[in-house]
Amino acid sequence: MKKIILLAALIFAIHISAQTAYEKGMTKAFELWGQQKNTEAVQLFERIASVEKDNWLPNYYAATIMIIDAFSIKDELKLTDNLNKAQEYLDDASSLSENNPEIIITQAMLNLVYVAFDGQKYGMTLSGKNIQLYEQALKIAPSNPRVVLAKAQWDIGAAAFFGQSTTSFCKEIERSIELFKKEKPTGKFFPFGGIERAQEALKQCGK
Repeated sequence: MKKIILLAALIFAIHISAQTAYEKGMTKAFELWGQQKNTEAVQLFERIASVEKDNWLPNYYAATIMIIDAFSIKDELKLTDNLNKAQEYLDDASSLSENNPEIIITQAMLNLVYVAFDGQKYGMTLSGKNIQLYEQALKIAPSNPRVVLAKAQWDIGAAAFFGQSTTSFCKEIERSIELFKKEKPTGKFFPFGGIERAQEALKQCGK
């Protein structure tokens, strides 16, 4: 009986230790990201993902960092290499969490990088895909503020490109702000927040 209790205690201790290591690793990765040490942050998220094989979050954040960085890349070969790697991370995250609205809108953001880089080359093929992705995410999570905001910003960009009114989409940004105010965390390290980005987008809306 004593051996069973000791074994149970050991398993519990290992579990707690693993959880603590995960939390420390994720916290450190976010710190690196906050310090704009993006390469180091991506590498750490990748290492965490190699251990946390059932957890979509490390791969998701590694992809997100690389996608955001790609907006500033001017060389197409470097851009493609960067986004191909980001796509691998995103695919790994998606395989662990299917129909995840956070992953879906991040896929749309990856597509947006290509469109922003060369709209003539990528616009025709990826614009339609993004419309489907945003509709899919909104159907899954109609009250997710990041989904509402991302879709609104995409719709505003499309409307502005075709010289159409953006008024109705500005109202969607306002709606996202209200949703951000009501949002509660769904889990440790899960995507959360973004109201500042929505407020900034609202300031620019309609201009």
